Amino acid sequence: MGAITRTAANNFTTGGVILPAGINDTSVASVSSLSNVSAEDSMVLIKEITASSSATLSFVDGTDSVVLDSTYPIYVFKFINIHPASNSVAFTVGFRDGGTDYDAVKTSTAFYTEHGENGAGGALGYHTGRDIAQGTGFQDLMDILGNENDQNLSGYLHLFNPSSTTFVKHWLSKTVINAANNYIQTFNTAGYNNVTAAIDAVQFKMSSGNIDAGQIKLYGIKDS
Repeated sequence: MGAITRTAANNFTTGGVILPAGINDTSVASVSSLSNVSAEDSMVLIKEITASSSATLSFVDGTDSVVLDSTYPIYVFKFINIHPASNSVAFTVGFRDGGTDYDAVKTSTAFYTEHGENGAGGALGYHTGRDIAQGTGFQDLMDILGNENDQNLSGYLHLFNPSSTTFVKHWLSKTVINAANNYIQTFNTAGYNNVTAAIDAVQFKMSSGNIDAGQIKLYGIKDS
């Protein structure tokens, strides 16, 4: 919805409402417009990539209309129905800080929640072995992702101020899956790229096999 015009604004009155001194029907009627403050207006779709037996899905600044620089302070990747070709695999992410390799040094933490289709196994726990301490490998955003027809992954990853050459580059992610063991799982990860160089590309892939299907959408979030 766009801005509310003066004609509509003039229909508002203060009847029945107790307001601070100086605010009355006359002052309300003088309002010429009310701006739309929808949070969605601050999100700009930059790029959408659809997987089709894809080994990797990469978002590289300056390539194929991708923007991943100082244009936006926050970038959001949305994962939609990501389906693996192989069974019981991890969906992973790597960050590039220049050069050609997605090996930016990172430190991270991870925890999960789960519950079985049969009502068993409700749990919340730290995910031992899924964290990274000053490592260069890809980060698991979910493990034991199943490849049956009803099994897939959805979620998001936020990357903060990737163009900074002063501070570390924080990120956080949350994903949900129907796992290979028929459990519903959520997987929460967060960390930072401990580099002074800008992060200029982000790549997603499975720990083994291709990304059979699904979409990843990249958005930029405006300052205001």
